[in-house]
Amino acid sequence: MLVPIFTLKLNHKINPRMVTMGKFDGIHPCLTAATQAGKVFIHNPHTRGQRQATHRLSQSAQDSDISLLNINQAVSCLTSGTLGPNTTGDTLLVGSQTNLLAYDVHDNTDIFYREVTDGANAIVLGKLGDISSPLAIIGGNCALQGFDFEGNDQFWTVTGDNVRSLVLFDFTGDGKNELLVGSEDFDIRVFKEDELVSEMAENETVTSLCHMHDSRFGYALANGTVGVYDRTARYWRIKSKNHAMSIHAFDLNADGVVELITGWSNGKIDARSDRTGEVIFKDNFSSSVAGVVEGDYRMDGKIQLICTSVEGEVRGYLPASKEMKGNLMDSSVEQDLVRELSQRKQNLLLELRNYEENAKAAPGASEGDSGMGVIPANTQLQTALAVRAATESQKAHIELSISTPNETIIRSVLIFAEGIFEGESHVVHPSPQNLSGCVRVPIIPPKDIPVDLHVKAFVGGKNSTQFHVFEITRQLPRFSMYDYNVQHGGPQPTGRVTFSINDRPQRVVMWLNQNFLLPEGIESPDVAFTCLRGGGLLRVSMQTSGEITLNTDDIDLAGDLVQSLTSFLAIEDLQAEADFPSYFQELRTTLTEVDEFHSVHQKLTAAMADHSNHIRNMLVQAEDARLMGDMRNMKKRFIELYDLNRDLINEYKIRSNNHNALLSCLKSVNQAIQRAGRLRVGKPKNQVISACRDAIKNNNVNALFKIMKAGTASS
Repeated sequence: MLVPIFTLKLNHKINPRMVTMGKFDGIHPCLTAATQAGKVFIHNPHTRGQRQATHRLSQSAQDSDISLLNINQAVSCLTSGTLGPNTTGDTLLVGSQTNLLAYDVHDNTDIFYREVTDGANAIVLGKLGDISSPLAIIGGNCALQGFDFEGNDQFWTVTGDNVRSLVLFDFTGDGKNELLVGSEDFDIRVFKEDELVSEMAENETVTSLCHMHDSRFGYALANGTVGVYDRTARYWRIKSKNHAMSIHAFDLNADGVVELITGWSNGKIDARSDRTGEVIFKDNFSSSVAGVVEGDYRMDGKIQLICTSVEGEVRGYLPASKEMKGNLMDSSVEQDLVRELSQRKQNLLLELRNYEENAKAAPGASEGDSGMGVIPANTQLQTALAVRAATESQKAHIELSISTPNETIIRSVLIFAEGIFEGESHVVHPSPQNLSGCVRVPIIPPKDIPVDLHVKAFVGGKNSTQFHVFEITRQLPRFSMYDYNVQHGGPQPTGRVTFSINDRPQRVVMWLNQNFLLPEGIESPDVAFTCLRGGGLLRVSMQTSGEITLNTDDIDLAGDLVQSLTSFLAIEDLQAEADFPSYFQELRTTLTEVDEFHSVHQKLTAAMADHSNHIRNMLVQAEDARLMGDMRNMKKRFIELYDLNRDLINEYKIRSNNHNALLSCLKSVNQAIQRAGRLRVGKPKNQVISACRDAIKNNNVNALFKIMKAGTASS
C-alpha cells in the first residue's frame, strides 16, 4: 500500500516518457523533465537561491525552484546518471532527432554534444557487457549507438526497426549487463554487447521496458498491454483500453519484492504483483501520466515513488507503515475475499442447477425431445489446418477446420490468438439453419511467427438449449503462409543464400515439418513453396555434402529461415554466402540518394548561415537608421529583412523535408545491414555488421556489397 505524502503543481507541461531523477550536485535529487518548445526543466527545492543563470541554464521567473535548459530542438528522450569520473554528480543526457547532449547541470557546462544521424528515440545510461566505462546508449532508426563520457563512439549495432524503449540489466545471470531493446516491429531483443542472444515476439510496438529483479522485467505495448517476463518466458500480461505511458519497479509493501507500477493515459496509477498481475494499489490524476520515477526527494532517508502528469502535477508516495498497512490491507483483502467467495458461490449454484435439470431430463427422454445438452460419450473436438490459395472471392489464408466425429453440432466457436485477430479473439456463430458438426475459420497471420490458437467450442445436439464447452489448443506453424508447390513451377527466384551444416537431411525434414504445413510423406529436404502473401517462389535444397541453398527474392524471409533452422539444429556460428540482385540494386540506389541528401543538407546549412549573417547586418543598419531618424532607409532595411525572413522559412521547410528523406534512407541502410547480418549466426553475423558499418563510414560501396554477399571484406 502507498500513502501520498506530497503534491506539487509545477507551471510546466511535461512530455510523456521524458522524466528522470538526478543528483546533479552529488547530494540533492532533482526532478527533471522535458517540456514543449525544446526546453528541459530541473526542479531543485533543496538549494534555493544558490544557482547561477548563465550559459544554457536559466532561472524560471515562474518558480524559483525551477531552472530551464534551452535545447532549441524538440526533445525526444532524456535520462540522467553517472557517466564520467570528472563530474561532480549525475550527468543529464538529452536526445533529439539530430543530436545528443551530455550536460553537467552543477557546473552549467556541456560535457559533449554529438550529432546522431540515426536520431534518438530512447536512451539508457549504464554499463554494458565487458565495456569498462558507463555508456550513454541511444536507440534511433534501426540503430543502437553508445557514447562514453568523452563522447567517443564505443558501441554500435543495428536492430530490426525503429527503437522505442531500452533497459540495461543482467538478463543471462552472468554478472554482466545485457541491453534489452523494444522496437516498432513488435520484438524485444536482448544484446550481449553487439551479439543478439534472445528475441521475444509481441503483437504491438514495445513502448516501455523496466528491470524488476533478477532476470525478470516488465514491458508495455502501444495497444495498452502491460506484463512481466522472466527471461524469455512470459509470466503474465493484462490488456487495457488505455495506453501505458510509463512503467517502473517499486517495492510498495516492504516484502523485498518489487511491484510493477504503471502510469496510464487516463491518469490512473496502479501497482500490480510481479507474480500474478493482480492490482494491489491504485490512484488517479486528472490528466495523463507523464512518468514514474523514484528518489529521496524530501531528503529524509526514505525513497519515495514520484509520479508526474502531463499538466505538471507531481505526487510523492511512501510505502505504508506496518501498522497502517495492516489496517488498510486487511479491510481490502477481506472485501476482495468476500467478493470472490460470493462469485464462486453463484457459479457453483448455477452449475448445480444445470446438473439437476440434466439428471431429470436424461432418464426418460431422448436427446431430440429433451433440449438438454446430453451428448454421446465419444464426442471430442477435432482440428485440422490447411493452406488455401487465393480465389476471386477470398484472399489466400490458412483454413482452421473444427469438427466433431458424430451427429452433434457446433453452436459457436471462440478462438483466442495473439496478433492475428483484431482484439486478439474471434467468434464464429453460425445461423440456426447452417448448424453442422464442422466449422471452418479463415486465418491470415500478418507475420511469420508461431501462434497458439486457443479454441473453445459449444457442442450439443441439434435441438439442445444447453451446450458442452470443449477446449483445445493448436499451434499454427511459423511459416504457415507458404503453399507446398509440387511442380516447383512459376518464375524462379534470383535471390539465394547458401551455407553448409554438419547434420543429416532427416533433421532438416523434421524442421520443415515443424515449421511448414506439409502434406504427409515428405522425406526429402528438397521442397518448393508458393508465398501466399506476396507471391513468388521459395525453394529449399540440400546436397549430400550438407550444403543448403534457399532460393527466394525476399531477403527478410531468407533471414527468418536461417535463424529458425540454426535455432532448431542448435548451430551457434554459421557463415553464409548470399546474393539478392534486385534488393542490392535498390540499396545501391538508396546509397546514392543518401550522398545527394547529404550534399543538399550541407548547401542548405551554408546558405542559412549566410542569410543569418546578412540578417544580423540588416538589423544593425536598420537600428542605425532609426537612431539617425532616417525613416526611408529604416523602412527599406525592414522590407529587406521581411523578404530574407520569408526565404529563411522556405529554406527551413526544404531542409526539414530533406532531413526526413535522409532519415528514411538511413533507416533503409541500417535495415539492409541488419538483414545481411540475419543471414549469418554468431560471430560471422557480428563480423558482417561491424564490417558493413566500417564500409559505410569509409564510403566504400563496393566493399559493402562484397561483405553482404560473401560475409567478409576480403572475399
